[in-house]
Amino acid sequence: MTEHRTPAAHTDVLTIGETMAMVTPEAGGRLDADSTYLLRPGGAESNVAASLAQLGHRAHWASALGADRLGDLVTTVLAGHGVDTSLVRRDPGRPTGVYFKDPTPEGTRVSYYRSGSAAAGLGPADVAAWTAAVRPRVVHLSGILPALSPSCAALARHIVVDRPWGDAPVSFDVNHRPVLWSGQPAGAAETLLELAQRSDIVFVGRDEAEALWGTTDAESVRALVDGPERLVVKDAAVEAVAFTGGRVTRVPSRRVRVVDAVGAGDAFAAGWLSGWLTGHRETLCLGLGHYAAAQVLASASDLAELPRAAEIVAGLVDEPAPSGVTTGG
Repeated sequence: MTEHRTPAAHTDVLTIGETMAMVTPEAGGRLDADSTYLLRPGGAESNVAASLAQLGHRAHWASALGADRLGDLVTTVLAGHGVDTSLVRRDPGRPTGVYFKDPTPEGTRVSYYRSGSAAAGLGPADVAAWTAAVRPRVVHLSGILPALSPSCAALARHIVVDRPWGDAPVSFDVNHRPVLWSGQPAGAAETLLELAQRSDIVFVGRDEAEALWGTTDAESVRALVDGPERLVVKDAAVEAVAFTGGRVTRVPSRRVRVVDAVGAGDAFAAGWLSGWLTGHRETLCLGLGHYAAAQVLASASDLAELPRAAEIVAGLVDEPAPSGVTTGG
């Protein structure tokens, strides 16, 4: 008897990584007994998927959650943002992770409670079900995933090195979280550099690259991370610099009053990927990244409401020149 398999569904992006339940004080509050709180999903890769879905792309997010109410909350809210969560495994033996945000005048502090979480149990064995289910145009993950557990580190390396989705490009956001790497033998610098070198699209902050690898500017980051076809170096409130082959494109950051910086890098990656998926020139890809990041920076949430990408692009095209500078051949 011939076995009939359902063909894999096409999707624009598949993101892979942990999402937790995020507890955050309402605007103006601190992490204390007198504040009221919001309960929302929080995770780098699902933030990227949710932002891309809002921008008008088909986005899947793959992970594991506990078979608990917090896991229900995560899937329900993300599905409400347009993310396909059908690849999320529910684990009755492990909980959904939780983290707390404490906004302070010096910046937002974060406390994680994710040890032994369902997502920490992810590993290369999970990939077979995902490859059978979806055929993405791009696969996106971040440097948070390999820091969660040895099996998650093996999963990240399998995706980047073994390429289970064939020629689908791999997008990698370095997303260095020092607290997650304490006590790990390989260390963040070595692991994240290898993953970045073997990916096709890489996002990294100029400051985190300096902390990890001792680089000083966008050009020295490119000299070190010379493997990926496309490298985007984000320099906070200054600019973003894209290296594509021999071309260097710089677009200044948007001016914005910062309420909370958490999640802005995820929004930037989503905006840039939206432009790349649509085939826009590099200045528009960077402009979309800046726009999406600015919306998150100006809000207390990791996710901000975004219009469709075409609407944003129309506004970017109408902005006065110069919107960016490109050099090289």
